[in-house]
Amino acid sequence: MGPAREDAVTALAERVRRDLDILAYPNVDWVQPAIHRSGLHVHDVVVVGAGQSGLAVALGLRRDGVTNVLVLDRATEGREGPWETFARMDKLRTPRFLVGLEQGIPSLCLRSWYEARYGEDAWLALDRLPRIEWMAYLRWYRGSLGLPVRNETALETVEPDGDVLALRVRSPSGPETLLARRLVLATGYDGGGEWRIPAHIREALPPEVCRHSNTVIDFGRVRGKRVGVLGHGASAFDASLAALRNGAASVDLCFRRAGLPGVNPHRWIEFAGFLKHFPDLDDAVRWRVNHHFDKVDQPPARHSFDAAHAFANFRVHPGAPWTRVAWEDGEVKVETPSGRLAFDEVVCATGSAIDLGHRPELRPFAGEIARWADRYVPPPEEAHPTLEQYPYLGAHYELQPRTAGQASFLERIYAFNFSAIVSMGPHSTSISGHKYSIPRIVAGITRSLFREQAGWLVPALEAYDEVELELPVRDCAPSVALFESPHAAE
Repeated sequence: MGPAREDAVTALAERVRRDLDILAYPNVDWVQPAIHRSGLHVHDVVVVGAGQSGLAVALGLRRDGVTNVLVLDRATEGREGPWETFARMDKLRTPRFLVGLEQGIPSLCLRSWYEARYGEDAWLALDRLPRIEWMAYLRWYRGSLGLPVRNETALETVEPDGDVLALRVRSPSGPETLLARRLVLATGYDGGGEWRIPAHIREALPPEVCRHSNTVIDFGRVRGKRVGVLGHGASAFDASLAALRNGAASVDLCFRRAGLPGVNPHRWIEFAGFLKHFPDLDDAVRWRVNHHFDKVDQPPARHSFDAAHAFANFRVHPGAPWTRVAWEDGEVKVETPSGRLAFDEVVCATGSAIDLGHRPELRPFAGEIARWADRYVPPPEEAHPTLEQYPYLGAHYELQPRTAGQASFLERIYAFNFSAIVSMGPHSTSISGHKYSIPRIVAGITRSLFREQAGWLVPALEAYDEVELELPVRDCAPSVALFESPHAAE
């Protein structure tokens, strides 16, 4: 990027700040400060995760007058999220024209940034946005907005402490306690559990030859080796392609389905009614939609599929789950219904497991969180032991207590991560859902904070005595006075 383009990007950041100033009304910090007996500062909201969702929540809160906000992320600055850690796709799956992160401010949107950086013709010629460009945009987004982020700070556990939440965090300087009225868990795809390799594979193989696709992998070590990949989704093809490009002798991609899906149902749901109002549907419909997505699933991205198949040493094995895995004579032996395979290393693109008790921040009270199994019983043909373990959320992403009247502090914690999909919709916390999900969670937080300070409202209103109209002194009787103080009756 030349100096002229750098100047254009800098000028765009200034325009963002000007646009925010123009659109600032009402710009009053209205949340009354909370006082804690410890003397520690009480944040109105702490957001865990400084990726795309966490940054957008922080901006939305600030625009609604909630500025006592802190965003935490365990990563170093500029390395938040998956985009330059374990994400390997060349381009994003989502269309380039999606909006939402900019929250109605055109100067803040992806297109404005890309055109400032590369020119309008480059944008018009763009098919899908390169992954590394998305991360560059997010860095610019954060820097232009000056959002309050603390990096290299990990949330370890949460404890209720009266009317606030005590957050035990750890940073390079050691352990620390932060206090917050509300907590947003913008913790991504594995925010409701963990990336998990099937137990029969994990327990059979040395960790150095068996890795999950959504972890950092040095693919340089697979040169000349036979690599097995388990899974059929986007990350499976991305991992296969990374191995092939790094000189793997062969890559065999195996999956249990009889064939790859060709239809992507996720494209069908991208309309305003679904994205905005899915959480307002009744339980039976929400359950059926999620059940359908689990059954049908989506195909891998076209560009990754084509790029992998361009290699002659890439093979696909449908109907080939790994029923038995063993480490014998220095190689991975795999049995499938269609035959036996042998590898030097394997990658499991097996997604995440929903397990609230595995998350350190939820573990102490995971048993008190309401799941879908606690609220809805599907018909037998729609039973699904995994879906029923997802948290049953309130209308604004807030956790719910399993037992009414107990553990009410849970409603101060918002699960703005993948664990929200059954309650809030398949795209609610992804790029394509932000246009509607960010206003929803922000409205829920501001509503609860406002209701919490309802006792302050009327006395503050009655005490308000800032004179707006200074009237001249007139020699007239009181009965025809032009101005009366709001406290005259007192």
